[in-house]
Amino acid sequence: MTGAAATVHRAVAVVIPARDAAATLPTTLDSVLAQHPPPREVAVAVGPSVDATREVAVAAAADDPRITVVDSPSGRTPDALNAAIAATSAPIVARVDAHAVLPTGYLARAVEVLHTTGAGNVGGRQVPTAGEGFAAAVAAAMVSPLGAGGAAYRTGETAGPVDTVYLGVFRREALAAVGGFDPRFVRNQDAELNLRLTRAGYTVWFDPELAVAYRPRGTITGLARQYAQYGRYRRLTARTHPGSLRPRQLAAPALVMGLAGAAGAGVLLRRAWPVAVTGSSYVAAVLAGTVATVRPLRRVPAAAVATATMHLSWGVGFLAGPPRGSGRPTPVPADSHG
Repeated sequence: MTGAAATVHRAVAVVIPARDAAATLPTTLDSVLAQHPPPREVAVAVGPSVDATREVAVAAAADDPRITVVDSPSGRTPDALNAAIAATSAPIVARVDAHAVLPTGYLARAVEVLHTTGAGNVGGRQVPTAGEGFAAAVAAAMVSPLGAGGAAYRTGETAGPVDTVYLGVFRREALAAVGGFDPRFVRNQDAELNLRLTRAGYTVWFDPELAVAYRPRGTITGLARQYAQYGRYRRLTARTHPGSLRPRQLAAPALVMGLAGAAGAGVLLRRAWPVAVTGSSYVAAVLAGTVATVRPLRRVPAAAVATATMHLSWGVGFLAGPPRGSGRPTPVPADSHG
């Protein structure tokens, strides 16, 4: 392949869903445009925002002809991604979130791995990053064995095929083949798409060198809402794709059911010991696991609270099931250019 042909073949479109991201979008765009080689296209799909996200995106587009601003009226991430993908034409599509900062060489590395492995999607690690406060405790919990739950994109160190990755750099043909992102999945849309890619015969490849910083939630209530949604939409994934549920993903629902069963037994027996024994055993296990993996030790209490919040919220969300109205999808084509 000649140099010119290789450049065309490896041309990249970056797609960014943006909502309430006025404060972070400029830094994200700077990190995208500073990649070498630079992306051919950047599509920012803007949803309804309470801040100046649209104004920031429009101003950036006025300064750089590679940037296109796309409307995403629903404000849902999968709709925004599909709209941004349809507004671009490069043969490789890189998803970037509006709060992410790409490290130097990210796109070049991802594209190289995409071609050397023949994968349909390549991605790497989500690196929870926070300086202080509860967000720092959440970051520590997310990369501990108790919080990561075996996910390669959280703690993986070995390159190879996986179930899912953080963000993703895709072959456009692969996205088109599976119909793009499913609009039902407000959460878990990456994992659900990667499941369809795998079942369609495409490899999803994890490369630990593709590490992108992620800012965790900074409050218990925000973390609880986030993980409850994760659980609800993982249940929708299981319902949509029978056989896709992993045994480890049943741990949190089983925990919630066990605690609820202990509470019920306590009521029937009119005794406090079922709840006390079950609850204290779980707390002791979380504390022990947190002490063994989280540093500095001063973060252990908050990280233990974060871990328990993640477990219980995910489990409750999974048991509650997907939100009403999560009906049959009507996907936007991933490639409107034929």
